[in-house]
Amino acid sequence: MSSGPEPGPGPGIRTGTGTAPSIGPGPELPFLPGCAIKDPTKTSFHRNQTLDFKNGYAFPRLPREGVGGTLFANQLSQDELDNLCTKGTTLTYGQVKRPAPSPFTPAFVAYDKKVLKFDAYFVEEVAMSPEENYRIRQVGLYYYLEDDSMCIIEPKVKNSGLLQGKLMKRHRVPKNEQGDYYHWKDLNLGIDLTIYGRTYRLVNCDCFTKVFLESQGIVVNPPEELVSDPYTEQRRMPFQKPIVPASPDPFRQFLTYDTKVLRFYAIWDDTNCAFGDHHPCIIHYFLADDTVEVREVHKRNDGRDPFPVLMRRQRLPKIFVDKNKNFPSCVLEITDHEVQEWYSPKDFGIGKTVTLLGRTFLIYDCDKFTQDFYREKYGITDFQPVDVNKKPLEKVPQVIPPYNGFGIPEDSLQNCLSLFPKPPRKDIIKMLENNLKVLRYQVALESPVPEDKNRRFILSYFLSDDTISIYEPPVKNSGILGGKYLKRTKVTKPGSTPENPIYYEPSDFTIGSTVEVFGHRFVITDADEYVLNYLERNAESFPAATVQSIRDHFLPRKVVMETTSSGIPKKDLDDLIVEVQKELKLQEPFNTRQFHEAFHHFDKEGSGFLHKARFLNVCDRFHVPTSTILLKKLIDYCSCDEDKVNYREFLLAFPSDLFPEAEGQDQQLNSQLT
Repeated sequence: MSSGPEPGPGPGIRTGTGTAPSIGPGPELPFLPGCAIKDPTKTSFHRNQTLDFKNGYAFPRLPREGVGGTLFANQLSQDELDNLCTKGTTLTYGQVKRPAPSPFTPAFVAYDKKVLKFDAYFVEEVAMSPEENYRIRQVGLYYYLEDDSMCIIEPKVKNSGLLQGKLMKRHRVPKNEQGDYYHWKDLNLGIDLTIYGRTYRLVNCDCFTKVFLESQGIVVNPPEELVSDPYTEQRRMPFQKPIVPASPDPFRQFLTYDTKVLRFYAIWDDTNCAFGDHHPCIIHYFLADDTVEVREVHKRNDGRDPFPVLMRRQRLPKIFVDKNKNFPSCVLEITDHEVQEWYSPKDFGIGKTVTLLGRTFLIYDCDKFTQDFYREKYGITDFQPVDVNKKPLEKVPQVIPPYNGFGIPEDSLQNCLSLFPKPPRKDIIKMLENNLKVLRYQVALESPVPEDKNRRFILSYFLSDDTISIYEPPVKNSGILGGKYLKRTKVTKPGSTPENPIYYEPSDFTIGSTVEVFGHRFVITDADEYVLNYLERNAESFPAATVQSIRDHFLPRKVVMETTSSGIPKKDLDDLIVEVQKELKLQEPFNTRQFHEAFHHFDKEGSGFLHKARFLNVCDRFHVPTSTILLKKLIDYCSCDEDKVNYREFLLAFPSDLFPEAEGQDQQLNSQLT
């Protein structure tokens, strides 16, 4: 049976949260200006939390209370809700009470800031130290319960020389290759824990760790003693000072000979090594502690690094004790029981050779204080310095190899004068003054071959650099390909040697002289008028015979020109040529090109003049009517005297296009023959 309703509070009063009841019975007043009543008992104005956890997940919920914890209208308090959850129907034997479900708390909230701390150590091998073979390093292992992560931190030890601090950052540590991770259930005292190939020995833990493990049902092993590093313990022991023998007294020696130094001048002969030399040095022997210092004397621009000290100040051993053959020779620290005798002042003197740390020094002089010291203590009176000046080397004459024929001798000689040959120097002033000045000569090839007798060449002499080039004008149907015969180069005279080459000069070129160019002989037959003008302007620089030869060659031409200029005017000559051409067109056509070549062929000297009999013979061969009035008049005009005719002016009346039909027939005949 159910019981009746329980008595409740009177009208107008709410129960539940313990906050002050609303003032006055009945409904509240409207929230209007002048109608609001301020509750003086209200002191809390916070807004309630709307976030909560459920089954390990965060979720939002609606606010259950208003600002300051006041309930909304028609809202039950938390106590009323809890009572309703536990209250049931009233039975005969009493009311049934049901406990409220316990709230769920996630692991990262329950174990937040809860860390298991273990004291551990690991053994590290030391391979390159004669004082220790292994090293004990103490660390702290921290296990974070909230996310099952671990980190290892080593306390920093002052002046340890090791990188200490956090050895392993915080993360989940893999346990095996199957993908498992270390858990707090795997941790206990007295076990070896291998992490990333390094084995840690867990020896102790803190109180929280022990209580937590025991609360989880784990039997904690008894703690062990933390092993210390033997080398660290050895360094903490007090240092034992070495026992100084009673005699000789080093302090008395220091007070007696302080600031007193013996100075010797020596030479270190290093010529046996690559790039070795004689190094001047100064040896200082400090009488206060029997130490030796060697300084190298540097000179300006000696090509060496300016290191002032060759050997630092130290005691130098003279004779070693016979040591075991198995003793390692890489040890550089030398103790007193390993040395039988050290260097002393009696081992140094002028003319003596001392070996200091593998270097041999010849002492050739010393200063005045050193002389006085040896005179008083050892009774030495001979301090004559040793002459160590280098003897001047005999200069070996350079032998120039013979010229091999490649290039010009000056250019090939540069390979013998330096390792990196440079081009021979040129006369820049001469090149600028004689730029574009060229002397041209017509030469004939002197050869026993009949085909070479009629070949004509143009020899050009460049005044800027005394070079010569030879060009052969192409002649049609000659069977010889014309063009460049010799590129621009210097040409030596016959009989000159490669050691002292003698090159051709403008004074060597006279009419009729022979020029030998690399085994080919050329005879000068003609010259350009610029050659005569240049030689006459610079007559003081050339032999008189050279200038007179060119002047005699051009003398007939000047006579002809003077005769021509004093004869018929040029206008009358042009009119006469036109009349002759009209008359020739009425005659039988012939090849005017061959007509021109015939005159040049008979003019061996290239002067432009032929004997009158030879001239008339050539005209008769080509059936030229020389008996006509106009041609006789033209021949008379071109005659310079009774025996010679200027055929060049005569050929002005016979241009190449005078008989075009004859040229066409010759070309057709040549094509049929080929």
